[in-house]
Amino acid sequence: MNLRTAALAAGLSLAFPPPAQPPAATPAPATTVLKAAHLFDGRSGNLSSPGLVVVQGSKIIAVGANAAIPADARVIDLGDATLVPGYIDAHTHISYDHDDDWAQGFYEGMLRFPVEQSFHAGRNAEVTLLSGVTSAREVGAGDFVDVALRNAINAGLTEGPRLLVAGHALGSTGGHCDSSPFPPDRVAPSGPLQGVCNGPEECRLAARLQMKYGADVIKICASGGVLSESDPVDVPQLTPAELAAIVSEAHNWNRKVAAHSHGDVAAKQAVEAGVDSIEHGSFLTTSTLQLMKQKGVYLVPTRLALVWTVGHADGYPPKIGAKARAAGASHDAMFKNALKIGVPIAFGTDAAVSPHGINAQEFGDMVDLGMTPSAALLSSSQGSAKLLGIDGETGTLEAGKFADIVAVPGDVLQDIRATEKPMLVMKQGAIVRP
Repeated sequence: MNLRTAALAAGLSLAFPPPAQPPAATPAPATTVLKAAHLFDGRSGNLSSPGLVVVQGSKIIAVGANAAIPADARVIDLGDATLVPGYIDAHTHISYDHDDDWAQGFYEGMLRFPVEQSFHAGRNAEVTLLSGVTSAREVGAGDFVDVALRNAINAGLTEGPRLLVAGHALGSTGGHCDSSPFPPDRVAPSGPLQGVCNGPEECRLAARLQMKYGADVIKICASGGVLSESDPVDVPQLTPAELAAIVSEAHNWNRKVAAHSHGDVAAKQAVEAGVDSIEHGSFLTTSTLQLMKQKGVYLVPTRLALVWTVGHADGYPPKIGAKARAAGASHDAMFKNALKIGVPIAFGTDAAVSPHGINAQEFGDMVDLGMTPSAALLSSSQGSAKLLGIDGETGTLEAGKFADIVAVPGDVLQDIRATEKPMLVMKQGAIVRP
C-alpha cells in the first residue's frame, strides 16, 4: 500500500468509526427477604401475621405474606419477631457525649478540638444506628460538628442514622443556648455565629448564619433549661419580635423550627410565632396544649431525658438538680394531658442527656404514662417522620420507601420494651446489625 492509499484508508476509518459496542448490562441490585412472625407497618397501627418484607437495593419492593419472593433472593427468617419501621428520633445530640459525671464530662468536652469531637460524634452515631435509629434530627451542636457528621455519613465515611442537623441552637445572652458563665476575659463570649443573639435583626442574622453553613432545621431556646447553670428553667428567653424574626427567616428558607421550651409562657409565644414543634414542654398548661393541637404544632416530649435527669438529680450541681426535679414533677401530668387533648406527638429522646444507644426506652417510658404501644410506635413512624418532612421516603414499611427496618423479639404490642433489644437493623437496604 502506497502512502496515498494508506492516508485515504486512515481518513475513511476516522470518518466511519466501527460501530459502538453495547454497554455492559448493569446487574440488578441484590434482593433480600425478611421474614418474621409479625409485622407492624407503621401506618395502620395494627399488627399483621406473618410478616414479610422484600427489599431490593435501598428500597422496599413488596410487603405482606403474599408478596412474591424472587428465586435468587436471600431469605432471612427471624422467627418469633416483629418487623417495625426504623426508629426516627426527632431530638438528639449525637455530636455531644454523655457522661454519668456531668461536670467532668462537660469540662472535658470543653478542652477538645472540634476535629477530636468529630471522632466522638462518629462513635455516637454508630451506637445510635445499631440501637435501631435509622433517621434522626440533631438539634444543636458546637463548631458545626453535626454538619460535618451528617456530611460524613452521607459520603459513606462513617456509619450512622440519616441526619437532619441544626448547627448551633439559637438563644439569648445568658440563656440555655448560651455558653456557661465563664470569665469573659478567659473564654470569649458567644455571638450570632455561635447562636447567641439579642434583638430581632441579630436573631435573623444568627438564623441565616446557621443555614449558610449547612443547617437543615433551626433550633431555638425559647425558655430556660435544666442542664444550664445560669438561667431559671421556665422563663421566656426570646421576645415575640425575636421569635418572629427567626421563624420567618427559617420558613423563608423552607426550614422548620424546633423550640426548646420547658416553660408555658415561652412555649405559647413560640407557638404563636409559628414554630413547628415544642421540645420537652414540662410546664405546658391546657390552653397552650390546645393551641398546639389547633395549629398542628408537635410536642416532642423527650420523656427519657426527664426520667434520666430526675433519677440522677443528686449527681448534678445543686442548681441543676433542683431544676431537674421541678421539671420532672410537672412533666408527668403535662404528658397525660397532652394525650387527652390529642396534641400531635413526635418521638424524641434528647440523647446525650442519657447514654447514646438507649433511645428505644422512650417508647416504653411513654407507654408507662398511658400511651398505647401502637401509638408510641406511631409517634416515630408517623409523628417524627412528618415533623422532619421525610415521611414520603421513610417511616413506614411500604413499597417504594427506603428499607429502614428493625426486627425486635416477640410481639411488640405485647412487650413495647422489646424495641430496646433489636435483633436486626437495616438502613436503606444495608444490614448494619446482623
